[in-house]
Amino acid sequence: MQTRISDAFRDTPEGLEADAILRSCVHCGFCTATCPTYQLLGDELDGPRGRIYLIKQVLEGGQASEKTQAHLDRCLTCRACETTCPSGVQYGHLVDIGRTLVDRQVGRPMGERLLRWGLRRLVAHRERFAALLAAGRLFRPFLPARWRAHLPVRQVAGSWPEIRHARRMLVLQGCVQPSATPLTNAAAARVLDRLGISLLAADEAGCCGAISQHLGATEEARGAARRNIDAWWPHIEQGAEAIISTASGCGVLLKDYDHLLRDDPAYADKARHVAQMSRDLIEVLQQEDIDQLRADRADSIAVHAPCTLQHGQQLPGAVEALLEKAGFRLTEVPDAHLCCGSAGTYSLLQPELSGKLLEQKLAALNSGAPEYIVTANIGCQMHLASRSVRPVLHWIELLDRV
Repeated sequence: MQTRISDAFRDTPEGLEADAILRSCVHCGFCTATCPTYQLLGDELDGPRGRIYLIKQVLEGGQASEKTQAHLDRCLTCRACETTCPSGVQYGHLVDIGRTLVDRQVGRPMGERLLRWGLRRLVAHRERFAALLAAGRLFRPFLPARWRAHLPVRQVAGSWPEIRHARRMLVLQGCVQPSATPLTNAAAARVLDRLGISLLAADEAGCCGAISQHLGATEEARGAARRNIDAWWPHIEQGAEAIISTASGCGVLLKDYDHLLRDDPAYADKARHVAQMSRDLIEVLQQEDIDQLRADRADSIAVHAPCTLQHGQQLPGAVEALLEKAGFRLTEVPDAHLCCGSAGTYSLLQPELSGKLLEQKLAALNSGAPEYIVTANIGCQMHLASRSVRPVLHWIELLDRV
């Protein structure tokens, strides 16, 4: 794609990166076939190719409008288009740049600004989210039905094994997961302990930064990354093998810390090292002997593969293969490549589109009549559970039970 980036953006870091991404696009349109919002709405501007043109127009000096902003807002950043693209277009990075530039030009109504500010200030902070969740559970009977459905069932995490193995790995605790689904990381710690690996949680680390990043607050995301690197670095120097994420959405950004902090002279090298050390939990278990984790009976399982795992981290089929090896029976899930509609804060900011995608995803997951639905991401887990008639678990819970 030929570009004529305007003087205002040509020599900026964002302009240079966007120009390189745009030039890699060959207009083929393969991306539209796998875009959930294009399939729902049938509008070229609600598909990756159309959004790329909108961003290109702004970078070339065109004036963005509220319509431009709406088309970019409706993007899930599921990155299915990246999996399909034969040219390797880094659409995820481009749409983050585009949203930031458009928001600067167009602005937002006060209500939208307050909602986005509240999400960054409440959801992305562990203690604040825990307090918000506790209040929600306390006043649950008085909440609207839509909000009640999104309150996660209270979990008992159980014991966390003491640090006793020579092999040690760090785990990202995150912001939502410790209070919403505390069983996930505790189950991961118990499973890894059985495999001879001790799992460490650095209390000083917090949100990965993804919420801020996708809401256009890039500097906040960089601050979160720096805080996490500082919290983990002493453990890295003491020999921690890896930094594990049990939430695939967080794992995508951890692996992108080198890009996020590439222009920070104080953190660029450390960010590169952290990105190289970052692993989704499934990547760790793929390398271990899991014979002792085989299930006694073959429960039927429907696996929801989050977009952040199969497209963002390029690990399609990894969870499915491990669970089959462990003795579980997997039911067929049609259109498994499509998004469930969670997409971080998308279910709150775009509830109508998110709800339609959720209905489609649950119909696909339930089509094989599984006993459980499992996934690899906290956001997807909570989103699916809000309307599912079947239990929705993180897949590591199954291995914790055997």
